[in-house]
Amino acid sequence: MTNAKIISSGMHVPENILPNSYFNELLGEDVDTWLRENVHIYNRRWCSEHESTADLCEGAAKMALKNAGLKATDINLLIVATDTPEYISPSTSSVLQHRLGLTNAGTFDLNSACAGFVTATETAAHFIRSGGIKNALVIGAYAMSKYLDKTDKKTVTLFADGAGAVILTATEEKNSGYQTGKFITKGEYAGWMGIYAGGTHQPVNEKVLKNKDHKLKFVKKFPPELNPQIWSSLAMDLAKKMNINPVEVDHYFMTQININAIWEALDILGVEKNKAHTVMHDYGYTGSACIPMAFHDAWEKGKIKEGDTAFFIGSGGGLAFAANAFKL
Repeated sequence: MTNAKIISSGMHVPENILPNSYFNELLGEDVDTWLRENVHIYNRRWCSEHESTADLCEGAAKMALKNAGLKATDINLLIVATDTPEYISPSTSSVLQHRLGLTNAGTFDLNSACAGFVTATETAAHFIRSGGIKNALVIGAYAMSKYLDKTDKKTVTLFADGAGAVILTATEEKNSGYQTGKFITKGEYAGWMGIYAGGTHQPVNEKVLKNKDHKLKFVKKFPPELNPQIWSSLAMDLAKKMNINPVEVDHYFMTQININAIWEALDILGVEKNKAHTVMHDYGYTGSACIPMAFHDAWEKGKIKEGDTAFFIGSGGGLAFAANAFKL
């Protein structure tokens, strides 16, 4: 049976680095100490005025193509996972298809917030396994700095910009590639965090601008146990389907908003902390880009070996959760 294997990765971030000290000055208080001790974020990247989601995607895609040794015309499918698209319409993927010269690729955008990248790799894998696609380019991208209220310390200090990409290809190799996956949605939390203007329910107008409803907001504080419990439950489900123990998994790539949540999930699983590679320290929280960025960083640093098992577990506004497993 044809399977889908990840053969390369790439990432791209803006050049503009903002250290925690920038926010000490911006907000007039010490936020650096809390960020270091609680979420382990020290720096983050923000787009310049003329930089956007498509620019980040383009850089990550070009790196992934180069690392795969493929030409743009070799790609049959492009999926862009983002909740900070280039436009409401048309799709960011159509912009990228033209820029990159992906003349043989069909495209679409996918929005399940910060669970988007894992959802998109799951989708691409099934396209490949169906036999209709040979090479798929999947990009997770985030330019949330464009939507931040710079007076809101709950959001402005955490969120950042970047893009990560992977290329999946059809393979006949046994015990290689996609293994299994699972989605969970907790729609009762849909009103707890998000950007609640700009769509048809609330088009942008003077009232929206005055109330800053076009900016990212934490409306309610999420239960701290929510992510660790669901992430660990998803990991146990994947492991059960693969007939392995969670400790046998080589890598856990999880949503990178809070390192303590990652560690708590690993504690529940009985897994060592060093199996979860993290990049929020230097890049902040990059939403749907954070998992492919962490994956690429681990690959570049030689932490990933042929035959390793990797679990990808993402969560985002909605609340949407997605997890899948690959033999690399």
